Amino acid sequence: MPRARRQKVRKTSQAHDRRAQDLPLNAEVATVEIDNPLGLEPGEKIVALRSIRNDPLGRLHSHHQIDEAQYRGGRAFQDDWEKAERGPRAVDPTREYVDGGQAREPITERQRRAVLRLNRVEHDLGADGVMLVHEVLVLGMTAEQIGQRRGLRGQRWKDYFSKRFRECLDRLALIYGFATAQAVRKGRTS
Repeated sequence: MPRARRQKVRKTSQAHDRRAQDLPLNAEVATVEIDNPLGLEPGEKIVALRSIRNDPLGRLHSHHQIDEAQYRGGRAFQDDWEKAERGPRAVDPTREYVDGGQAREPITERQRRAVLRLNRVEHDLGADGVMLVHEVLVLGMTAEQIGQRRGLRGQRWKDYFSKRFRECLDRLALIYGFATAQAVRKGRTS
């Protein structure tokens, strides 16, 4: 009787591919390298997929149209906007009905600091810059949609809004401390 062959054990030093393989048909994703949350060594990285479908800032960053400082400045603005925003609260039908209204919840220290930073952003960017940043980062609009909203159509306006948005991202990177004034000037001249 022939002997059964042993299978060779192959040692692979490559990391396990944790990217999703079964994506929806309309998915728009980009690969990004992040810290491994399950890694044993500090600084260990893995490749993951980031959805860029409804994320104009992520799309610009993944296509290398903005740098890391601009990306982080934009994300910091979005974070401050979410902290400072106090929208209407949903009615909880499981709670017992009582006469009178609820006391407003107090403003937290995080919200106060976020509002102060947003006030500084508004002062530095001006009314038009803040509106442009809000339309892209909060409402998720493209340069073409911004032009249509303002009644300005054509490639020149689209290019203008794109360039102006990148300038605003440079300023956000300065305000939030992700870049220095010298680095921003170097980036613009090159």
